[in-house]
Amino acid sequence: MRLRVSLLNALVAILVASTVSFGAEAKASMVKWRTYTDALEFAKTSAKLVFVDLYADWCVPCRVMDKNVYSDPTVASLLNNRFISAKLDVDSKDTITCDGQRKTVDRCYHDVWELNAIPAFVLIAPKGLTILTVTDSMSPQEMRMLLYKFLEKEKEWIER
Repeated sequence: MRLRVSLLNALVAILVASTVSFGAEAKASMVKWRTYTDALEFAKTSAKLVFVDLYADWCVPCRVMDKNVYSDPTVASLLNNRFISAKLDVDSKDTITCDGQRKTVDRCYHDVWELNAIPAFVLIAPKGLTILTVTDSMSPQEMRMLLYKFLEKEKEWIER
């Protein structure tokens, strides 16, 4: 009888944990992510800055950002309404355009954006030129501050 109770408790714990994980994943989808190529195309006609989140499936801090930062209502609202948001997998073998050059994602990441860690973020002007890059894991508060700082320079950067 004791073994059955322990087994039942273990199953309940697994169910609760999977429900909590599922809830966290559902929360993470608050940002309306586009593909990188779609975001660049849309930027040409929208006059908005492109915010690119660079990630990898194996990157634990990237998953934490998805779970905690991109589920924040203010962060999600800013990214959905004031930016064009895109996700880009650094392990992708796709060829993309970065600063007018056709390269693999890896070459854009290393050669053009000069990045060496993830999570990383690239801010791109509507005409497709990189404005700046950031490599850091952040809290929701830090991301909000960063996005607000980007928006302070928005008019200047839109023209690039």
